[in-house]
Amino acid sequence: MTEYVTVTSDAPEGRTGAIKLHGPAAFAGMHKAGRLAAETLDMLVPHMVPGVTTAELDRLIYDFVTANGGVPATLGYRGYTHSTCISINHVVCHGIPSDKTLKSGDIVNVDVTPIVDGWHGDTSRIDL
Repeated sequence: MTEYVTVTSDAPEGRTGAIKLHGPAAFAGMHKAGRLAAETLDMLVPHMVPGVTTAELDRLIYDFVTANGGVPATLGYRGYTHSTCISINHVVCHGIPSDKTLKSGDIVNVDVTPIVDGWHGDTSRIDL
């Protein structure tokens, strides 16, 4: 499980106004996490078919992210038990995976957030 740190506006870390500068190693880490996020969405494309449940898609995402050295950032965050957020049609964002099945014509947004070596990759894609 990932341990999260909360920085509030009254904490010293939250009010310094300092901008942290990163070097090549940090950018390589960011790139690796971002690449895994993009590859996760690419992997999901052939599975986005009518009849599949959002819970099944969530499991595929968990398996892919962990097999590739990542941890889903959403998993365990404030009690959240899923590896992704999947929003269908009128749900704007942060839909919760369930036994709901996709239907032809659904507008589906999948948000993935792998953590790799401490760096977060966060992206989403809409499929029609």
